[in-house]
Amino acid sequence: MRSLSRHLPTLFVLLYAVSLSAKDPIHYHVEFPHRIRHEAQITLHVNGLKPGPQEFAMSRSSPGRYALHEFAKNVYHIQARDSRGEQLKVERVSTNRWRVPQHDGTVQFSYTLFANRADGTYSGISEKHAHFNMPATFMWAHGHDEREIEIHFEIPKDSDWSVSTQLQKVNREESLFRAPNLYYFMDSPTRLAKTSRREWPVQSNGLKQTIRLDVHHQGTEEQVDRYAEMAKKVVSEQIAIFGEVPKFDFGTYTFIASYVPYVHGDGMEHRNSTILTSRSSLSNPMRVLGTLSHEFIHAWNVERIRPHSLKPFNFEDRNPCAELWFAEGFTSYYTDLAIVRAGLIDASSYAQRLSYQVNTVLTHPGRQFHSPQEMSLQALFVDAASSIDPTNRKNTFISYYTYGSALGLALDLTLRSKFEGISLDDYMKLLWQVHGKREIPYSHHDLKDLLGVLTKDQAFAEEFFARYIEGKEAPPYAALLDRAGFILQDVNNGRNSLGNVSWSKVESGLQLTSNPRADSPLYELNIVMADILEELDGTPMKEMKNLQQVLDSKKHGDSVEALFSRGERKIKVTAHVSSQPRFIVKSIGNNIDPASEDAEADEPKISSSQIEFRKNWLGQKGNH
Repeated sequence: MRSLSRHLPTLFVLLYAVSLSAKDPIHYHVEFPHRIRHEAQITLHVNGLKPGPQEFAMSRSSPGRYALHEFAKNVYHIQARDSRGEQLKVERVSTNRWRVPQHDGTVQFSYTLFANRADGTYSGISEKHAHFNMPATFMWAHGHDEREIEIHFEIPKDSDWSVSTQLQKVNREESLFRAPNLYYFMDSPTRLAKTSRREWPVQSNGLKQTIRLDVHHQGTEEQVDRYAEMAKKVVSEQIAIFGEVPKFDFGTYTFIASYVPYVHGDGMEHRNSTILTSRSSLSNPMRVLGTLSHEFIHAWNVERIRPHSLKPFNFEDRNPCAELWFAEGFTSYYTDLAIVRAGLIDASSYAQRLSYQVNTVLTHPGRQFHSPQEMSLQALFVDAASSIDPTNRKNTFISYYTYGSALGLALDLTLRSKFEGISLDDYMKLLWQVHGKREIPYSHHDLKDLLGVLTKDQAFAEEFFARYIEGKEAPPYAALLDRAGFILQDVNNGRNSLGNVSWSKVESGLQLTSNPRADSPLYELNIVMADILEELDGTPMKEMKNLQQVLDSKKHGDSVEALFSRGERKIKVTAHVSSQPRFIVKSIGNNIDPASEDAEADEPKISSSQIEFRKNWLGQKGNH
């Protein structure tokens, strides 16, 4: 078997080449002779080549990710043959490119792929499934980006696999698919596995299309049914945000979901599909619904409402984008908003979900270093990017997902408060009509200018962007949330501390297990990770309770004498006690309309205007 499998690519070359002409599409053939070893054998056939060298490339980056991932590290056993099956010379000319110096107008380029991480960025192959992110899987013929592509998957005969993809099926053939060009091919994740499928129609502007949910799972069909009903409601709410469904290229949008133990948690948007991977099961669908919600918003925001910096996407370099606070952040804002509008969580649960993002923007020291635009450019270093040197991101970086989501909340509530009948939904609809529907990329200035167009108040747009997007100010969340009967509460309630630091008990005291944050009293005193607090105001630090007892005995602003050790060195410092706020968002009442609820005696009462504001914000908008 080993000898035969080694010659399978050659046999394919000889059999397939006789049927091709110069007008044929580029063709890929994928086999799985050793899927137990996480390998696939891939052959790329390209003909109609001009005389001279032909280069083949492996992508270095992938749509939806912004850093480099160097996918060429997982390809080997590279060979090339001509139309007669004769071996051709192959030269490696860079980290991700190979050159065939001479050929007869046809090259059959074959290689082995190793793939053992199934998620939105990488690929995974096993006896259970074949999960392909295309840039992590397929080499491509350089200079032939606009040629049509066909791909044939040789489905193992002993498997129960079916194919899930946004690629166009060819002649109802179960394993043969087509893409109009290289970019669409690379943007079309594909999974082969045992699959449960659910479909439902969506319609707008007289166009009827299909939403497809393909689930690879270990649960029951009843669980898939329940999840599909939840997904329908979320999809309906998201359509209502933008006012219509995008025109999917082949009339179908596909959720390619894998909820099994042998994937890694992720979600990745694509033009007419998304990859959803989680080790959670469908027995608790709320644990995976958020990713589905987030990724479907991307069918509008990012895939069609697209920033200039990401069009075209560069598969061989980094893709910096200063608008990720909007592209990813506003998408994150609508992730949970669509779920609450769908009636799947109540106002109290939604408030809890807002807490982290609001608290982060209000309290994180990173805001003093970078604006949301600058945080977006950090994606090259943080978005699944790999490096081994330590960083100071605990002090300097706020995720553009979190920061942008909190800004989406602030802008939505500001619009609803300041401009009658206008909300962030209207802003997204306007962006869709001007940029997304016509697929005209936007710039930072376009985002600002259209906010002025929507509100008929360019000064407001300029100020909002200057303070919160280009600048580093925090929006007035307490006042904004109050309009909807939500309370911003400091749960630390002024309790004394030495800052937002973490400790572990060691023999000689309490050891810092992280660097103090820049807003900590210890930061200015040059106390660092691994330093050991032995005494505080003469009290030995044997337990965590000793630390808090000393701090609780002080008033805000009081000084304390601290003895630290750093190796053999003893360090005495005077620290000033301070309080470190931690904010949560609480809802007055659990429901969107809490008027009929029995309020606790000490709970604030919600007014009729707050109820009306909340209903307009969080109430159902979709048809479900």
